Amino acid sequence: MKKVTGIGGIFFKCANTADMKAWYAKNLGIESGEYGGGFEWREKDNPDTMGFTAWNPFPANTRYFDPSQKEFMINYRVADLEALVAQLRADGVTIIDEITTYDYGKFVHILDPEGNAIELWEPA
Repeated sequence: MKKVTGIGGIFFKCANTADMKAWYAKNLGIESGEYGGGFEWREKDNPDTMGFTAWNPFPANTRYFDPSQKEFMINYRVADLEALVAQLRADGVTIIDEITTYDYGKFVHILDPEGNAIELWEPA
């Protein structure tokens, strides 16, 4: 089974999200709104299909990365989240929460061996 198909997003903590977003917009051209920004691209094997990689600074006190104490979290795109979670669970990987489904896909959070939170996303 193919597991990770790409990077779905990069998330990091910062002291002031508004200032950080403004700095990245001014200096690197990354425009963002309430939920950050992102980058559109095309699937390698299917160029008619668009993909998206999210970019978002979070407040330093966010609980979204919990239980990780790290300053960042990576979101990986996956092809079959339910099957992958079953496999990860069988392999003893820590699953932080249950799969949640939104209009734009399914999500779950896991921990790697060093306690880094990882967000897995199956796009809709």
